Formats: sequence, structure tokens, C-alpha cells
Amino acid sequence: MSIAEILSDVAREINPTDKKMLSDVKDFISKLNSEIKKNDIKAKAFVGGSVAKDTYLKDAHDCDIFLKFDKSYKDEDISRLTAKILKPMKPELVHGSRDYFHVKKKINYEIVPVLDIKEAKEAVNVTDMSPLHVEWVKKNPGMNKEIRLAKQFCKANGVYGAESYIKGFSGHVLDILVIHYGGFIKLLKASQAWTDKEVIDPEKYYKKDALQKLNRSKIDSPIIIIDPVYPERNASAALSYEKLDVFKKAAFGFLKDPSRAYFEIREKTVEDLKKDADGNKLIIFDVVSHTGKEDVVGAKLLKAFQQIRNQFKFYDFELEESGWKWDKDKKAMFWFIIDPKELFPILKWVGPPVSEKERVDNFKQKYEKTFIEDGRVCTYIKRKFVKPEEVIPELLNDTLLKEKVKSIKLKKI
Repeated sequence: MSIAEILSDVAREINPTDKKMLSDVKDFISKLNSEIKKNDIKAKAFVGGSVAKDTYLKDAHDCDIFLKFDKSYKDEDISRLTAKILKPMKPELVHGSRDYFHVKKKINYEIVPVLDIKEAKEAVNVTDMSPLHVEWVKKNPGMNKEIRLAKQFCKANGVYGAESYIKGFSGHVLDILVIHYGGFIKLLKASQAWTDKEVIDPEKYYKKDALQKLNRSKIDSPIIIIDPVYPERNASAALSYEKLDVFKKAAFGFLKDPSRAYFEIREKTVEDLKKDADGNKLIIFDVVSHTGKEDVVGAKLLKAFQQIRNQFKFYDFELEESGWKWDKDKKAMFWFIIDPKELFPILKWVGPPVSEKERVDNFKQKYEKTFIEDGRVCTYIKRKFVKPEEVIPELLNDTLLKEKVKSIKLKKI
């Protein structure tokens, strides 16, 4: 199949056809506005996010709602007022730069209180600018299909979401990139030429000095995307080098050899991992997470996974592949595919440079037999572990790991 045929098929499959969701959202907005009126508050509920932009994917069950408060409330706690409005709906409070709320019905609603502003400079909090993002996308019509393709591509390749445990592309970032480059395929092609700290500035706020003018804390990401409604903000600040690399490799692969597989979301099963291992050692852990806010729990799981991966690397075991999955309930799975060959039981241990006399003396006191190599004092020591499975008891008994997860055990395969 050609690229055009693949994209046409995928676009048709991910395009929402069920109008009931929009009907449910409309009813929910009506109820919210009714509660606002009852409480005599100068505010109004509006649909936001991908539903407002018409870029949501088929079978989506999430919807952002903005409660726009009159600017006369700029010195008041509009989160507290929102809680009052939502009280009959039993909302879940979520802490952020400004507290917002979740209401779970057939659709998972995220209700965000904002001031009703017309331009970014009027914002009291960064969330006040969220409706302006919706308006910016609407001013660039005809990109709905292209943005959906970008979202599906990123979801399928595990790089969608700006949460701290994902560090991928947010929906907002994909909106900007697709619109800036004029389409999904053009974005994939452009990504192949991105260099470190590439500056992408759709509204041309800066010429060549964006990196000098932006706060240093905002340019740690591999690419810098100047927010089209707030030029002081790097919209891609959460993106990691790892996820950008995955995206660029997937883009290269699709452009070189187009396949529907690049858009198919498929969770790894134990059987898949056994095939991937192909003679290597496969180690899988079943993990039960703590309960709490999704982003916090996910971040702890990520740190637990990284701790285990780093421990295998510390003991010189060669990882062929590693990964983890979490379906946002309590259960997660970590997997590691490791070169099965035993390590040599004796290891050369490199010490300090010979020029650092005090450290060298301490090293020689600790180790009976030493020698000099490449200007450093060295010795030979016995390895603690020669097989990857020997590391597991130490891993599972680690106090820091136990703090990050509720429970973890080796899976029998």
C-alpha cells in the first residue's frame, strides 16, 4: 500500500463517528451552567481540549471543560468557587498550579477554572491561557485529520503524553507541529532534520535569539517549541531526548517502508516478549502500584523501572531491550531482555589517577594487590554476580524500590 492509501485507511478508522459523546458533553455543559446560575457566579462552562478543536480520536472517553470566570474574580480563589459549583457531582480534587477537578461519568471530565481573558498578558495563572490554545488551532482550519494521524502515530509508538512518567508529545505540541509544518507527513520529514535545541517558532516571535531570551530552565528539552499564544513558554519542555529519538526513528521507518503497523496500538504480551527474547534471558516483574494521582503514581513506577534497569547495567549485564507498561489501574509489568552469557568472575576495578596521592594511598590500603594502568591505580576484584538472575533477590529487597511500589515480584514464565 502507498503512504496515501495507508493514511486514508487509518484516518477513516480513527475519525469519531459516534455523535453520542458530543450529546453527553452538551448535556454536561448544560448542567454545569445551571449550577453556576444557582450559585449566582459570573462564569460560564465551555468545552475545551481536543473535543473543542475536533481533533479527538474515535472511542475517546475524556473531555476538558473550562469554567471561564469573569475577570472581576481575578483576586479570588476560583478553584474554591469551582468546587462549590461542582459539589452535587462529587468531584475529585487535583492539585496543580491552580487546582482543578475530575468528574467521572460515561465520559471522564477534567474541569479547569480559568479567567475569561482575550490575550496572554491578562493571565493570572498559566492555565488561563488554555482556551487561547483552542482558539489558535481553530484559526488554522483543515488540519483535523492531520492532527489525528499524528496523535495515533505517537500513541502507537509510545511517545504520546507529556506526563512526567511518559515525557512525550502532548496533544498541544502535536497541534502546533502539524499546523506549523502543514501536515502529518511534512512533520515526519521535518523531524529528520531537527538538531539539538532546534527552535520551532510558528508565530515568528523570535529571530535567532530565542535560546538567549528564554529562561534557562525552559530550554532543557531536545527541541524548543515557542508557544504560539505565549512566547515566553516552551510548549515542549516536558519532552525527553529518549522519546524524541523514538519518534524520529519511527518517522524514518515509516517514510522508508510505509506500514499500518506504525499506527497500531498493541500492548506487549508475555508471548510477544518471549519471541523478542529469541534466546536471550527474559526477566519480567509483576508490579502493583500505590494509589493516588495518576501523574504521581506513574512517576514512581517509572523511577522503580529505571532503578532496576540501572542496577542491571551497574553489574555489567548487557540489556538488549527493556520496557514497562501500565494501564493506569494498580497493575504494571516491567521487562528486561538480557544477554544470557555469564560474566567473567574477575573484574578490573579502576581507581583514582596516580597524581591524587591521598586517594591512591586509600585505594592501596583497601586492596592488597594493585597495579598502574593508563595513569590510574587499578586492582582485580571478584564480581558479586555473574548471571543476571542472581541480581533479583537484591533488587526485590531494596528499601528504595519498595517505597516506589506497593509490591513487586518475579513473574514465572
